[in-house]
Amino acid sequence: MTTPVTPTTRTVDLPNGLSVTIEERGSTTSGNGFLLLHGGAGPRTMAGLANALTEHAYTVIPTHPGFDGTPRPDWVDSPADLATAYLDLLDVLGLTEVMVIGNSLGGWIASEMALRDTKCTIGSVTLLNALGIHAVNKQNAAVDTRSLAPAEITQLSFANAAFRPDFSSLTDEQRAQGAANMRTLAVYGGEHFTHDPKLRRRLHRVTVPVLVAWGEEDGIASTAYGRGYAKSFANGHFTPIAEAGHLPHIEQLGRTLGAIGDFATTVVKPEAA
Repeated sequence: MTTPVTPTTRTVDLPNGLSVTIEERGSTTSGNGFLLLHGGAGPRTMAGLANALTEHAYTVIPTHPGFDGTPRPDWVDSPADLATAYLDLLDVLGLTEVMVIGNSLGGWIASEMALRDTKCTIGSVTLLNALGIHAVNKQNAAVDTRSLAPAEITQLSFANAAFRPDFSSLTDEQRAQGAANMRTLAVYGGEHFTHDPKLRRRLHRVTVPVLVAWGEEDGIASTAYGRGYAKSFANGHFTPIAEAGHLPHIEQLGRTLGAIGDFATTVVKPEAA
């Protein structure tokens, strides 16, 4: 069983004037690590994955500006803006060989980072039920959840009802924060909300290995959407995660870690296996 690691939280000032709140586990002395990028449900959704990965390397979870009460300047309003900011963050942290792991919106940001990584700081990318690309076939398009109630979104997100939050038990403060997070998500999603119409055609330029791991029972973005995402990369690899929805790293942490481990040993660094 993985022993919980107590994270430390601090605010990092970036060269572009943005300040980002991060949670850290482990040490950066080796120069490599994991950057975990959350989706619309917030940074807490990445905690279990971070705990497990810290056994192997330093992990850091940024809170996207505007989530969980953090400030968001008006000029930070897209996944591309966050991608540039997080590349700056990797520079500030002194990381040189990073696996960027992103879920949902976080996967979209990770894809944008890989396109902009002129310093070759990123060693590989893992997308967990990521959004960001348009679907070639409209029936495979990701669901626009802006008009859905929170309970409807979680029903689409989780295969196992036991993982769905009990909204009746939330405090008024928690409800307000959740609503604020959804407003911030809408800002980052922009006009199309689930994708950038031009992103898919750009991803062939990403040369680092990319794992697209997909909860097979996702009601927001289908397995067909995920397979299409993997095919968009020059070195993309698709792995389905059984009995999981939009957040496979929560519903099936062990299987998700297994997929990441196999990817690391067979694709990213097969010589170290």
